[in-house]
Amino acid sequence: MRENVLIMQQTHTLQSLETIKVLSDPRRVEILRLLMEKPATLSQLGRLLNMHPAKIRHHLKQLENVGLVEFISSREVRGFVEKYYQASAPAYFVNYAVLPNPGKQGTIFALGSHDLALELLADHLGQDASTPNLVALPIGSLDGLIALRQGFCQLTGCHLYDPVDGEYNTSYVRHLFPGKPMHVVTLAHREQGLMVAPGNPHQIRGLQDLGREDLIFINRKSGSGTRLWLDQQLRNIGVECAQINGYEHAVNTHSQVAKAIVEGKVDFGLGVLAAARQFELDFIPLFVERFDLVIPDENFESALLFPALEYLHSAHFRAAIQELGGYNPQETGKEMRLP
Repeated sequence: MRENVLIMQQTHTLQSLETIKVLSDPRRVEILRLLMEKPATLSQLGRLLNMHPAKIRHHLKQLENVGLVEFISSREVRGFVEKYYQASAPAYFVNYAVLPNPGKQGTIFALGSHDLALELLADHLGQDASTPNLVALPIGSLDGLIALRQGFCQLTGCHLYDPVDGEYNTSYVRHLFPGKPMHVVTLAHREQGLMVAPGNPHQIRGLQDLGREDLIFINRKSGSGTRLWLDQQLRNIGVECAQINGYEHAVNTHSQVAKAIVEGKVDFGLGVLAAARQFELDFIPLFVERFDLVIPDENFESALLFPALEYLHSAHFRAAIQELGGYNPQETGKEMRLP
């Protein structure tokens, strides 16, 4: 986890559409990659790319204008001044989201793990013209925390289990937001397990069946809380990823897993009981986890989030999520402040 944080600190995130347009030219991408390896001059780049220095100068100027490369030094060679350029970062992460225009009351963006209770919260806010809209985008727990750190959203939903301290989410939040005041608010405890076709025709009993050659599994995306939990369990029981048919086929949501089973594309997959009920599938329970909303201090105290957090504490919301199946709202709304 610390290695991921280090990489993130060294990586520049590109959010400007103009910057992304500059990188639409593959020649500029290649120039940038060369300058990420080591500094170079126009002449050196021209020789490496078999391109006239004048063309290199044109592309280099475009990269320099958007801050992707920078001049670092000059040296006189045979009466000519050679300028050396280098990339402004050792790596770049392109992330440009096309999001809806905020309504009159504003929009809350929640990037993180997929959750049906969070969808209920979004539906409630969307039906009330006096409250902000909530847009929940399922990108996985770990990517959601990274997006929150980068300021792409006001909160993230996650269920990341740390086997070292036996806790959910808090150690990840502390590592990714060192010294920053954060709030971890419990949305609910929820039950996860294996979703299978009605009647369980393949007689699937548990994770030990993942290695069966006659079964096709569907996975969750890398970085999701469910995927991280599964990988830990596979290590515990000694099942290799290569033994599992379909391990590399990954989707973003519990609902997508359930839909693939209903359509007969796969035999089983991990998901919440609520998704199994929604698609009328059989369910083999495996574990209960805590699903939290992670919110920076400045957002937690904002008027934008107040209606969402207020509804979270309501009896109406608790009853609604309990009806989903597999959700325990006993600690819904419970808040922990970090550090």
